[in-house]
Amino acid sequence: MGTLKGAYASTGYHLEGLPYEGCLLLFIKCAFKEQEEVKLPNLIKIGGEIVRKCGGVPLAVKTLGSLLYSSRHKIPLWHQKASRRADGVILWDYHAVCIQRKRGGDSPCLVWDLDSSLPFPSSLASYVSETIRPSFQLFSEYRRCFRIVHAPIFLRSFASDRRHMKDPTGNWIAEPPSYEPIVAEDKTMHNLNEYIEIGAKNISTNVGAELINDVSNKKLGVVMNENQLEEFFSQISR
Repeated sequence: MGTLKGAYASTGYHLEGLPYEGCLLLFIKCAFKEQEEVKLPNLIKIGGEIVRKCGGVPLAVKTLGSLLYSSRHKIPLWHQKASRRADGVILWDYHAVCIQRKRGGDSPCLVWDLDSSLPFPSSLASYVSETIRPSFQLFSEYRRCFRIVHAPIFLRSFASDRRHMKDPTGNWIAEPPSYEPIVAEDKTMHNLNEYIEIGAKNISTNVGAELINDVSNKKLGVVMNENQLEEFFSQISR
């Protein structure tokens, strides 16, 4: 019995890359919310350069556009233990610290940040200068806003069942803390988003007695920008 051997030839197909205009439209769709690109022309210019380097490959354009979209919903802080950079800078989606102020005297306000590589605690002036760095020129979409909540109110009201630490399939993105999920005094199970969904429109315009009163009485406190922090705590320390 003989065997029949066949010869097979494989055919390769050369796929043309997307034209620049098509790549840019795909990038904008992945990197921005609807009509958001109109408000951020500086990022469109950067995006154009990124698109040119993608060589017309749609997957590369989509991946980089999605990375840009997610990164713009984070804020930079320096001297953070989780960073792999020499300057300790990292992007957080949100970050919580405790600021302690003492009544009377000349004692500086202290910042207690469990994730910081600076002295623990650090003075507020040092923390603002070294960790927040207001003088560092950032794109406007990376500007930091701060929600100031009076500690006793926060401890009674805040709740987190850690749903934000799970992926869409319900698996943990990172190992959760060993302590139990935080339940509010009124039995609320999760209200983290109420605290972290803040923006420029929420920023208080004047640092004064009314703002100090709001911090002492409102569940969600007040929102201010990075240049108002030291002024605010200098007033409530008097």
